[in-house]
Amino acid sequence: MKRMNTSLRPLSALLLAVLILQGCNALNPLCGSARPAPGIASLSVATVTFLQVQQGFVLVVNGTDILASSVVVVNGTTLTTQVLSNRQLQVTLTTSVITGPGPASVNIHTPSGNSGNLGCTSGGNSHALTLTIT
Repeated sequence: MKRMNTSLRPLSALLLAVLILQGCNALNPLCGSARPAPGIASLSVATVTFLQVQQGFVLVVNGTDILASSVVVVNGTTLTTQVLSNRQLQVTLTTSVITGPGPASVNIHTPSGNSGNLGCTSGGNSHALTLTIT
């Protein structure tokens, strides 16, 4: 049986560390393309009437680290989302998502993409803000 070339030992140790610590982006050289988790800062309005929702209300969601693949999620339902910039998203609220008056939970989701399959922390969900429907 051949012995491992001593010049390959540091590389082997690094590879082993990457395999063992897959979730650690800092040590995984394959995580350079990992997507950031989005942040949510504010909504264009805090309150909207149910009549406005029935007519199709356009809501702008302001945040950080928004990518072309980011989407708005309202009450657990992913909406068709227009990305305006890396800080703004736009959706139309309808009665298919908002069924009546009350609070609605709004957050931003960015999918992990391929780097999530490599054990990298990638994408994720922002915390939620509450939109009040009167």
